[in-house]
Amino acid sequence: TYTTKDNQAVIGSEVITETIIRGVTRHTTYTVATLPSAATMGAGSRAFVTNANSTTFNAVAVGGGSNAVPVFSDGTNWRIG
Repeated sequence: TYTTKDNQAVIGSEVITETIIRGVTRHTTYTVATLPSAATMGAGSRAFVTNANSTTFNAVAVGGGSNAVPVFSDGTNWRIG
């Protein structure tokens, strides 16, 4: 592992084509309102929210509901999936 900025750990490098993580992975949970900016995080970033108002795949994540779902950044918005 290495780092390219504060509060970051990079696993692997550009030549790594597969990463295997054994066991359960645990992620920080967010409400939609507390997610970092989708644009800042960049396309392909993933997170988990606890208050989405929908479970529809690829819908823009909106808070105010009670659905716990994974989300991903498309570079502009957080989307359910």
